[in-house]
Amino acid sequence: MKRTSLGRRLLLASTLVAAVFLGLTGLALDQAYRSSLAEATRDRLQNHVYTLLAAARLDGGQLQVPSDLPEARFHHPESGLYGRIRDGSGNTIWQSESLLGLHWPMGPIPAPGELTYSLLELDQEGNRSLSYGLSWEDPDTGTGVFIVDVAESRADGLRQLGAFRQTLWGWLGAAAAALLITQALIQRWGLAPLHRAVRELQEVRRGRQDVLQSEYPQELEPLTDGINRLLRAERERRRQVQHSLADLAHSLKTPLTVLRGALENPGDGRSRQDVLDQINRIDASVRYQLARAGRSRERMGDQTPVRPVAERLLRTVAALRQPLPLLDLDCDATVHFPGPEEELLELLGNLVENATRYCDGNIRLAAMDNGPGTLTLVVEDDGPGISEASRQRVLDRGERADEQAPGSGIGLAVVADLCRAYGGTITIDTGDLGGARITLTIPMPA
Repeated sequence: MKRTSLGRRLLLASTLVAAVFLGLTGLALDQAYRSSLAEATRDRLQNHVYTLLAAARLDGGQLQVPSDLPEARFHHPESGLYGRIRDGSGNTIWQSESLLGLHWPMGPIPAPGELTYSLLELDQEGNRSLSYGLSWEDPDTGTGVFIVDVAESRADGLRQLGAFRQTLWGWLGAAAAALLITQALIQRWGLAPLHRAVRELQEVRRGRQDVLQSEYPQELEPLTDGINRLLRAERERRRQVQHSLADLAHSLKTPLTVLRGALENPGDGRSRQDVLDQINRIDASVRYQLARAGRSRERMGDQTPVRPVAERLLRTVAALRQPLPLLDLDCDATVHFPGPEEELLELLGNLVENATRYCDGNIRLAAMDNGPGTLTLVVEDDGPGISEASRQRVLDRGERADEQAPGSGIGLAVVADLCRAYGGTITIDTGDLGGARITLTIPMPA
């Protein structure tokens, strides 16, 4: 799929919007000006009709118009202003000198008091005409019906319209250019944070900075914060892998030395059990470091219901542990874990396994929303508990509160690492059942 520039898309969209808007604006103004010209022409024609009527006199049943009309254009041929008077039958009884050599068609015959507008072709530009019907009462001859026609050339109006259009579209074109330049500047200013983020990412890629450091608009904060979380998580993952490899190499030195000695000196009294112990130690170290290396990663929106996982885990314990301990589950169906099911199962599995190993018969597992945005997981038993002096030590790899009990000593260390990977805390104290109570407090994403 062809990639498109966000800036070009915005500029193209704004250009189209500006073109449509200014085009419609120009058409609307043009139409409004044409309507105003037509209205002004009708008003002038009506005034010319009143001028002729004011100058005319009825003499012996005949309407007489003086030769010195106030409007001089009536007296000049092809002046662009024309007038005539007809009788009720439409016959011309007077016409202005400006009509010399021109033919005026019959035209409409309006009723007395009626005004009729029309277009006709007296000259090359065309004309607008107004016909007015009237009845004139004469004491001697009675009432006479007359029609006064006045026409005006459209040449002046067309020149005015052309000049207006030239000015209008010139200004609209200039406004469009100014608008596009302004839009381009605004767009460049608006996209500047994105360009700055790209530059910072290039600096991160070159190793010159660790995260995006600039201040960004609030609309971009979720994006930049997410990128920074990913960058920090990746950096933490690399650091964790490096530390895990270093710790693994260190933890394997002693077992490998023992195994090498057993192979080089088979008769020095080392038992087969000693070799198996060292192999188990190597296996535990490898499993622990692999689990630890995989903890530090960004979790993007996983949500796992706690109750189904806890119920399945307790059913497994009930099937495998004899005699069966008394298992108590306190968890609402609405409680969720902010990660995948596998990691929730590993957390609870290690805690419940530790509790079943030391309990006298009672285990309690609770999960609750402890305040806004916080998940609390609690596993406690009625066993001997963990002394205060040992509570921090048992969270370290390979350490056990009871050295005589079976186990590799990595379960609680894995739980602690996984809990910290979620930004949580782990505490150990004495619970209501009298034994060890281990509490995990994990923040929930907003």
